Amino acid sequence: MTPDWTAWPGERFELGEGLRLVDGRLVMVDILRGRLLELPEGAPPRELLKLAEPLGAVAPLAGGGWLAAAGTGIAVLGGSVRWLARPEKAPAMRMNDAVADPAGRFWAGSMAYDATPGAGSVYRVDPGGSVTAVITGLTVPNGPAFDADGTTVYLADSAEGVIFRYTVDAATGEPGEREKFATVAGGSPDGMTVDAEGFLWSAIWGAGEVRRFAPDGTLDRVLPVPARQPASVCLTGEHLVVTTARVGLDAPGELDGAVLSTPMAVAPLPTRVARVGSGA
Repeated sequence: MTPDWTAWPGERFELGEGLRLVDGRLVMVDILRGRLLELPEGAPPRELLKLAEPLGAVAPLAGGGWLAAAGTGIAVLGGSVRWLARPEKAPAMRMNDAVADPAGRFWAGSMAYDATPGAGSVYRVDPGGSVTAVITGLTVPNGPAFDADGTTVYLADSAEGVIFRYTVDAATGEPGEREKFATVAGGSPDGMTVDAEGFLWSAIWGAGEVRRFAPDGTLDRVLPVPARQPASVCLTGEHLVVTTARVGLDAPGELDGAVLSTPMAVAPLPTRVARVGSGA
């Protein structure tokens, strides 16, 4: 069945990413313009904050504010910007997608602007505020997505067209050996989320699709999207919401760069809260 998509009113984004459902409201990032946006139902996006550098992704922070993968590092965002670390170097590198795990640790990927092979890493931010490179040698890491208990993380290398799966020690946050979960043909796996049934959803950049994978890696369903570059996905319990991008398209269509929504009665896992610096 072809989904019935509705476009959010307002902007078309060069690179809309990082959809999250936080306390009943949808938020997203406009990466290249450094903006965090709220998506009020039926109304244009509303800017929550703006940085002077790219904003890859955020997680809600215990006690208020946001923990962000931004610029070349990790920052706490609220009334001001407080940098925890800047492990990457400008102008070659930037942070990309990120997510909090059930224990409140924050996992954030980095990449080279020119997608230099193997230049990307994944950093783990622990509750004490330490920032550690835990996975290296990636090209465009995307969509870190955890299962319900935080013992499995899915991580795409978009440039390689592969989704990897790692076991994670829930007590220490140490990732184990990686295994190839799924190979994506005809596009690149981008933003991802795990639903309450343990299935993985991925936006497939370049293919104009969202794909759902079963826990054993088999393809469960393919949903066509009326935009060529889907970038992130979010389940609300009633809808599937997808951000898309216009960047790199010579002749963007009407819905390229739009935020799109379609009815989808699939329960999500809750958005996890980062507990960095909270002592929790």
